Amino acid sequence: MTRVAAVDCGTNSIRLLVADVDPATGQLVDLDRRMTIVRLGQGVDKTGRLAPEALERTFAACRDYAAIIRELGAERLRFVATSASRDASNRDDFVRGVVEILGVEPEVITGDEEAELSFTGATRELTGRDDLAKPYLVVDIGGGSTEFVVGDDAVRAGRSVNIGCVRMTERHLVRDGKVTDPPTPDQITAMRADIEAALDLAEETVPLREARTLVGLAGSVTTVSAIAQNLPAYDTEAIHHSRVSYDRVREITESLLRSTHAERAAIPSMHPGRVDVIGAGALVLLSIMERVGASEVVVSEHDILDGIAFKAAEVAEAGK
Repeated sequence: MTRVAAVDCGTNSIRLLVADVDPATGQLVDLDRRMTIVRLGQGVDKTGRLAPEALERTFAACRDYAAIIRELGAERLRFVATSASRDASNRDDFVRGVVEILGVEPEVITGDEEAELSFTGATRELTGRDDLAKPYLVVDIGGGSTEFVVGDDAVRAGRSVNIGCVRMTERHLVRDGKVTDPPTPDQITAMRADIEAALDLAEETVPLREARTLVGLAGSVTTVSAIAQNLPAYDTEAIHHSRVSYDRVREITESLLRSTHAERAAIPSMHPGRVDVIGAGALVLLSIMERVGASEVVVSEHDILDGIAFKAAEVAEAGK
């Protein structure tokens, strides 16, 4: 097995996985997996630039991760950056800071590359399960964008569209610099229309309705699962490969969109960094389920981060 480190830097969070990986068998053993909410994409949709305070939060997390990577002795590190850094005019500042701290240049990947990595991470361990019909539709609801990938054992088609939970919140649920709590019916209607238009775009290239199993990734989906299970705290093992029905997703989404900041923050499994954006993220999930006619979503804790680790191990093995 090869010990690798994978970093996924998105719009809302930056995550680290250090793992021993065997690309031939698909085995991946976690040594350290963690997430830090840094909100790198703060204001990017409006300004087109990464805010100085957002960059500093991200660099602070990178310094913490660098210490862990050194301690565990990873043979190879791959750092992937997604939606926010693709969109920013000052992304060179971001790249320079990451190189200084971690010694590798972040790969600012395309939406298509992001989709393929998400599919690999989410489905590698599902192969052979006869209770989950193929093809899979993997949806990764991030902060700035959502990736859609349809495939069996390999990707058939993928598309990234700009309907992440942070982007939708900033675009539709903020007034006078503050998130509306709870959002107004007009705000929800406008957000829903934006999501539906993005789903139309995704469906131009990805056959969403051909999928037999919907697999949902990332914090909005895992948090909905935690709420559905009434977990007393966030529990990765209970969430991974849980199934949440359409009716339960609809109930939770409607409740979140009716609630105040204080009410959402009081949910035991809610990460503080998701309190303001979870309503938008849940609505994206609900809209997808309605579009594809999914009766349930299979929730995966394994996603683009695991895909990055698998690919890093493959490269390391090839170089030996």
